[in-house]
Amino acid sequence: MLSEILGGNAVFLAIAIFIILCIFLGVRIVPQSEKHVVERFGRLRAVLGPGINFVVPFLDRVPHKISILERQLPNASQDAITADNVLVKVETSVFYRITEPEKTVYRIRDVDAAIATTVAGIVRSEIGKLELDQVQSNRAQLIERVREQVRMMVDDWGVEVTRAEILDVNLDEATRAAMLQQLNAERARRAQVMEAEGKKRAVELAADADLYAAEQAAKAKRITADAEAYATGVIAGAITANGLEAAQYQIAMKQVEALAQVAVGEGKQTILLPANALEAFSDAFRLIRGKA
Repeated sequence: MLSEILGGNAVFLAIAIFIILCIFLGVRIVPQSEKHVVERFGRLRAVLGPGINFVVPFLDRVPHKISILERQLPNASQDAITADNVLVKVETSVFYRITEPEKTVYRIRDVDAAIATTVAGIVRSEIGKLELDQVQSNRAQLIERVREQVRMMVDDWGVEVTRAEILDVNLDEATRAAMLQQLNAERARRAQVMEAEGKKRAVELAADADLYAAEQAAKAKRITADAEAYATGVIAGAITANGLEAAQYQIAMKQVEALAQVAVGEGKQTILLPANALEAFSDAFRLIRGKA
């Protein structure tokens, strides 16, 4: 009887253990940052997303647990030759993440090495289409073309390239020295051009100043001539209106005033007058009497 009880308990215990094991093997909890690839008899059955998932115990297994976090490949440096035959060393950096783990697991063995090789080949190809000056000045466009081509190439691997950057483009010492010499020559040429333009501008400004002074002098002469012509016209009009005697009267009075100024002085002095000075007085008195 005791043996039967023990045998029954053993069976019950075995069944309980089997149920617990099935539950343990059939329930899969996948973290948010991972995806699990499920196989059944060596073939792909499903890809488990984050959360609680159920599989068939003893039939399904999870051989691959793939992280879907963004990854960065180690910075790589490769040589490239530009269209004008200049050897450059290009340093690149690539960021990617796995979006379809089943492709990454079953289509590529080493995804990191594959992406690095693909990027190196695309960078060499794109730089070979450009001259050195274009590589330096159009780096943004070059990076965009590299990124697009890398994305298309790695699509079959279930990978999304989020960023592909060209960090630096280095030159060998001989090319660097030649470029420095060329830069110094260009700076010297620009300095000479600027100096010549400065001298030319100074000559132009001096000529403009002389022309302006001549124009102002001519304008002043024209104004003086206009004033003299106007005064002459006024005098002519007065003579026409009042007759010739009025003009002679004014002239005679001016002569008398001039002689009076000559006679002003202190002490004894001798005054010499021209012979026709007295005629001024006589003319003035005659015109005054005529006016009276």
